[in-house]
Amino acid sequence: MTATAPITQDVHTIPRKLADGPVNLVGLTRDAMRDALIGAGTPEKQAKMRVNQIWQWIYHWGVRDFAEMTNLSKDFRALLAEKFVISLPEVVTRQVSTDGTRKYLVRIAGGHEVEVVYIPETDRGTLCVSSQVGCTLTCSFCHTGTQKLVRNLTAGEIVGQVMLARDDLDEWHTPGQGTGDNGPRLVSNIVLMGMGEPLYNFENVRDAMKIAMDGEGLALSRRRITLSTSGVVPEIARTAQEIGCQLAVSFHATTDDVRDRLVPINKRWNIAALLDVLREYPKVSNSERITFEYVMLDGVNDSDDDARRLIKLIDGIPAKINLIPFNEWPGAPYKRSSNNRIKAFADIIYKAGYASPIRKPRGEDIMAACGQLKSETERARKSRKQIEAETGL
Repeated sequence: MTATAPITQDVHTIPRKLADGPVNLVGLTRDAMRDALIGAGTPEKQAKMRVNQIWQWIYHWGVRDFAEMTNLSKDFRALLAEKFVISLPEVVTRQVSTDGTRKYLVRIAGGHEVEVVYIPETDRGTLCVSSQVGCTLTCSFCHTGTQKLVRNLTAGEIVGQVMLARDDLDEWHTPGQGTGDNGPRLVSNIVLMGMGEPLYNFENVRDAMKIAMDGEGLALSRRRITLSTSGVVPEIARTAQEIGCQLAVSFHATTDDVRDRLVPINKRWNIAALLDVLREYPKVSNSERITFEYVMLDGVNDSDDDARRLIKLIDGIPAKINLIPFNEWPGAPYKRSSNNRIKAFADIIYKAGYASPIRKPRGEDIMAACGQLKSETERARKSRKQIEAETGL
């Protein structure tokens, strides 16, 4: 596959260092942290060792106070306290659903707010994190997409969402506990399915996930991280090469006509172009399979013919189809497909040899379900008629 220029947006990303202020160590890559320590006066020969020590304190032990980093000299701890901070986004509100799902409204630099969702299950705990304030894609079935895009999140603000969830769940390591799957794993999986399109903020997402996957810190396997994209085709190849995590695609339609209206990015990279790059992804990233996300909309994309077309489209791609009952929100122009219709659709896919789980909606009572995330303070209200006019449905 030929190299392509990075896809960028005219969106500001707040720098890690405020004017004349200390540098936040959260979100710095190992190389960037080493450079920052050297710039603050750490001897170059000691810098790598210091990075290893500080890294473990921040990402393994969850320590925020330099004074507690007891394997560092008092003078060095004083230097760190003068030049650096360990800062996370602020939790503004925390809601807990009747099913145990937790939704956090989180404030970041500039006073903007994003939402983070923790979903507990019997065999895992999945954290849904955001990558942007708002979203530029305006997918017509998605509540988050009705909020205007404000800015990209920094790597620190992205990985900080994981850290604040671990704070709330009280699952930082204690002496004697190991990393990875040997340690506490209430947050065992990360999905980049919150607010924003992750591949329009590629570098910050990549750096945050590299930190999450680092074996001496948060230590999550790349197979426990899933990035969801609406189809930013040129950046999908970069994801395979530079992150290597699992990939999910917001597919939702089997013809360009319908997908153009549901997922407007399809007008730039259509279904054929998207499928071409998806066929290569498992080979490059060594991923087991692609997850196709498919929201079930009554009378729009849920017919037997749609199911059969979907099977033909993904032929040859190692795949799983996640069927998502539409999570309705105030003003939504669609209705959820009936349970019988969803089951009939799933049965066609299953008989063709593909896993077709029907996602159980979680956290609906606190607006934390898939497609419902939308911070109140950034709300850009649209009426049902406005949305219908824009989508043509």
